[in-house]
Amino acid sequence: MTLQRFRTSLMGVIAMSVLLSTTVQAQKVVVAHRGASGYLPEHTMPAKAMAYAMGADYIEQDVVMTRDDQLLVFHDITLDRTTDVATRFPDRAREDGHYYVVDFTLEEIRQLKVSEGFSIRQGEPTANYPARFPMWQSAFAIHTLVEEIELIQGLNKSTGRDVGIYPEIKSPAFHHQEGKDLATEILKVLQHYGYTSKDSKVYLQTFEFDELVRVHDELLPAMGIDVKLVLLIGGDEDSAWMLEEQGIEKISKYADGIGPDKSLIISRNSTKGNLQISKLVEYAHANNMQVHPYTFRLDEGQIPSYADSFDQLLDYFYFGAGIDGVFTDFPDRAVQFLRQRQ
Repeated sequence: MTLQRFRTSLMGVIAMSVLLSTTVQAQKVVVAHRGASGYLPEHTMPAKAMAYAMGADYIEQDVVMTRDDQLLVFHDITLDRTTDVATRFPDRAREDGHYYVVDFTLEEIRQLKVSEGFSIRQGEPTANYPARFPMWQSAFAIHTLVEEIELIQGLNKSTGRDVGIYPEIKSPAFHHQEGKDLATEILKVLQHYGYTSKDSKVYLQTFEFDELVRVHDELLPAMGIDVKLVLLIGGDEDSAWMLEEQGIEKISKYADGIGPDKSLIISRNSTKGNLQISKLVEYAHANNMQVHPYTFRLDEGQIPSYADSFDQLLDYFYFGAGIDGVFTDFPDRAVQFLRQRQ
């Protein structure tokens, strides 16, 4: 081989290497966790529009159902943590003291005011994240799944982008007990709005393995559609089997990805210079599944002690552990990080 041909060949290899590197990084995604919830009250339309503008690849929707079978984008099955329901409807709590979404109609839900999340401490509502948007300021409301999908699809049309959705079937077992088939109703909406194949920009997620199997084996075939499914994994004892190699192999028969608590990938016991990285990503990738851990936050006390900064935390997960995407309350920061790496 002549020197010139060697140089040409070498340049080709370098170019291909750069291309592959860029392609790999381009596949890494940012999921806006409940929207841009680090900046605006979670699961509100402004938070979703802000997440879109910040460049998120997917925007998450937790979905629950009302008494009159309307699908809401709302994180909890109760209204206590982010609304003024106790003031508006003081006599509507159940015996456990909570106000359940499923006990209210959409018309009643529309009357509620939404705030930054809070807890009752010493008899007073106190913000869970004090540095975030002020409680009870401005005007925020609960909206439906249809309204949010139309917002995102409308923005996709007006901007030329293709931002995806990431709905969760929230507490399906609870909804079944209340006589509500949440998964079926969500799938009807997805089908109506064109999310019908693995190529569609949607991941449908749930924490409940039995419901995942039901969606995969029964509901999708019955409707003639086939969207990407994700099993969320928490750190409780019931989920222990999901972290083993055989467990991941079993999950892969029904899911296209997993969404584990981030501490199941890099242990909370890690220290600077000694990251304890599990084999969960390795197992998932060996079974052709994506890995999108949750939740990455900038708030005080939310960056693990083994990382010096939010960017370093993202680097450890994206490129150290090899994950495919993150759920984050601060999508702008994750988008900026990936762009800088590219």
